[in-house]
Amino acid sequence: MHCFVYASQRKADTYVWLDRRDHFDILPASLALLLGDLRFVLEVELHPERRLPHEDAEVVMQHLRTQGWHLQLPPQETLAAPPGTPEQLMEPKRQDE
Repeated sequence: MHCFVYASQRKADTYVWLDRRDHFDILPASLALLLGDLRFVLEVELHPERRLPHEDAEVVMQHLRTQGWHLQLPPQETLAAPPGTPEQLMEPKRQDE
């Protein structure tokens, strides 16, 4: 599968993989706004056995097939919630803590 990789000029170490060159109109508007300008960095042929430094080639290929794009976040970025239950996170902190 042939694809094109672009670096976000606004978010360091954040990349967008596209199924077609300069096919930016496929990105959700909110994502495009968050990423800002994109700079072309790589044209690559993906296959399931290809090793990528920070991504699973199969996952990237699946996203490209189903939605036409894949977002690569920096390795330290996570969407995980902080420890604790949602109820604990909503409780106001006491002054003596």
